Order: sequence, then C-alpha cells, then structure tokens
Amino acid sequence: MIGPTSPVPLSFSTRLHRTAMPERCPMRRGVVGWTRADLEHHQRRGGAPGDVVRGGGGLNEPLFGAEPVTVAPGAVHLPGWLGAEAQRDLVERCREWSRGPGGMIRHRMPRGGVMSVRMTALGWFWEPYRYSRTLPGGEPVPPFPRVLGELARDGVAAAFGAPPGPDTPPYDVALVNFYDAGARMGMHQDRDEQADVPVVSLSLGDACVFRFGNTRTRARPYTDVELASGDLFVFGGPARMAYHGVPRTRPGTAPPGLGLAEGRLNITIRASGLG
Repeated sequence: MIGPTSPVPLSFSTRLHRTAMPERCPMRRGVVGWTRADLEHHQRRGGAPGDVVRGGGGLNEPLFGAEPVTVAPGAVHLPGWLGAEAQRDLVERCREWSRGPGGMIRHRMPRGGVMSVRMTALGWFWEPYRYSRTLPGGEPVPPFPRVLGELARDGVAAAFGAPPGPDTPPYDVALVNFYDAGARMGMHQDRDEQADVPVVSLSLGDACVFRFGNTRTRARPYTDVELASGDLFVFGGPARMAYHGVPRTRPGTAPPGLGLAEGRLNITIRASGLG
C-alpha cells in the first residue's frame, strides 16, 4: 500500500484559480449530454440507453435541465445541486481533510494492483474491503464531519422527496476521492456497509463519465451519466447494490474560481451500520 505520506497532487493541494466563479446555469447537462431530439433520434436508430452517447448538441447542451433525473429505479441524478459558494467551501474542506493524519492514499487491491484514485476517509477508515476505526499506523480515523451528514440527509430528501427516517442508521463515513486526468474507478459495488441506506455522491471539479450498472454483473446493461461540478447522485433501494464506476474524467472542465486548478473530487457519503 502507498501509505498516508503519499504526496497530494499539486493541483489539489496548492494551485488555486483566482478568478471569480460564475453561478451555475440553471440548465445543465443530463444523462448523456444530448438534446431530447438527439436522444430520440439515437434510440430510433437502435441505440441503447447504456451506450456512451455523444450528441450533436455537445457536452454543454442540456438534456433534462436541473430537474432530478431517474437513471434507474432508486438512482437519481440532480444536476447543479450545489451552488458555487457551497462548492468552493467543500473544496477547501477536502483540502484540509486530505492534510490530516489519514493523508491521500492509493490503496493496493487484493490482487496486487494499485488504485489510480487517491482517497482519504472520515469517520471510518476504508481499505479493500473492510472498515476500521484506526489508520494503518494505529492513529484514530478523523471524525465524520457533521456538515457531510447534513448534506447527505438533504440530498436524500432532494432525490426521493423525504429524508431518511428517524430509525435509519446515521451517515457516519465519507470517502473523499481525488481523480487526476489519468485516474479511473472500475465497476464495483458498495457492499462493505451493514446498513441498507442510500449512498450519496457529490462531484467537484472536472466532469466525469459515471457508469451506473445493474445489480448482477459489471457488464451491460448500464447507463453512462455525465457528472459535472456541483452535481448530486443518490442511489438506494433496488439500486443500492448496483455496480458503478468512472471510466474517464473530462480534464479542463472544472468551473473557474472553484479553488481546484485541475482534477475531480468526489465525496461519497455512506451509513456503515457498524455502530
């Protein structure tokens, strides 16, 4: 394992844009970045919803606007859910969390490969494929921030119309992932938790292609969703154990003034159910 002392990429740790960040346009990219007419034409020609779709409207052309998009039963994409100020605040918080005792780690997988994504954990330390209350060196895991629990509950309410119920296990773990231009995340399930509570994912910085699949296999059928800075993605219920991954990012697409010169941050918030 590359340990907690691994250097954090310069683009994440120190390089900041100094220009003002414009407010997000209320109309935003949807599932595939096409107009409705493009999508209908594609499907009439035999294209499948799981295809990697690039349309005549281009990546900046809205498909569904800022309304919630149900990608699969139990999986909802909310484009532009975080405003500019909230995004800047979270980038700074992520920077501080990454400088803590947990550092930004590239985990070694059981078969010997090393993840291309750098990660820090809050509340519980995650490594393939288990949670722990201590870091590899024996230090306690940095605490789970209250602000992330509030964002997770608000995100569930925005996606499904109501927050988690009072008897639902609380959100208590967050994984902060940093993707540089070459980083990827293979198809996987979030199955190390003992609580059946929706996963809440927040995107900051460069856009990415987020591949959301089925609960049986890493292969098709799946849907490719473009997640841009400020987007929220929530999956639970019948979609909670769906395979998902990030086959690529889109370097250079982060909003100016975000405080993240390049790369993508993803905050994944979960309820461990471990007490």
